[in-house]
Amino acid sequence: MFQRILLPVDGSEHALNAVNTGIALAARLQAQVFALHVLPPLSAVSYVSELIQSKACYTDVARERAQRYLDEVATRAKAVNVPCEGEYVFDLRPYVAIVAAAVKHQCDLIVMASRGTKGFERMLLGSETHKVMLSCDVPVLVCH
Repeated sequence: MFQRILLPVDGSEHALNAVNTGIALAARLQAQVFALHVLPPLSAVSYVSELIQSKACYTDVARERAQRYLDEVATRAKAVNVPCEGEYVFDLRPYVAIVAAAVKHQCDLIVMASRGTKGFERMLLGSETHKVMLSCDVPVLVCH
């Protein structure tokens, strides 16, 4: 049925619950999982100011945090013998990066949390999950 499952992760408890669901499904189907974390890129002005500073910068901290999220998914997958790969990418629109990763890595299912942006912003923009569902041909399993 499904051979390669994309697991977008933002470090939240909701995302990690969806990761658990995706990994459990992959274990039953003998499928692989691919973890993805999307980082917002810095503006050009912020990037130049980072280059000038000598202390730890946003990019380094963000990359370390992203790697921790991906490592957590890999640890959970390894515990049940599910093959796992992962990457982090920079994009202002997480849903675009998620759809692109599904295509790039030939994923045939995306498992993600239903919760994300809340309040007025969600009303105006919609959730990332909803945007993914509207933007791609790959089935999306939404976890509450």
